[in-house]
Amino acid sequence: MPKALVVDDSKAIRTILAKTLKELGFEVCEAANGREALEVIEAEKATVQLVLLDWNMPEMNGLDLLKRLRQAPEFASLVIVMVTTEAELKHIAEALDAGANEYVMKPFTKDIIVGKIQLTGIQF
Repeated sequence: MPKALVVDDSKAIRTILAKTLKELGFEVCEAANGREALEVIEAEKATVQLVLLDWNMPEMNGLDLLKRLRQAPEFASLVIVMVTTEAELKHIAEALDAGANEYVMKPFTKDIIVGKIQLTGIQF
């Protein structure tokens, strides 16, 4: 079973995304910020294949986490999809330039999330 990590400071958003991922057959871990996400990824690094990542969070934001993960060769194949309220073109470009595989703007639908995950080529 593929494993995914949902990183968002909103419990409601984590719940919605986790439900969608579970319906697709993923085992799901959650983190409320970038620092928690790093701990989960370090502990589960061999098994986490997909990260759905919010931008605006306390302690460590999503962009900083994305950049940190992309600097580590062991996470080069990790699929990272930004899921955020940041809708300006410059933010989208910044996230994609930093190594995000896809970008989803909130609010989103289940179909949008599924479609973006499919675009990454990840198997589920």
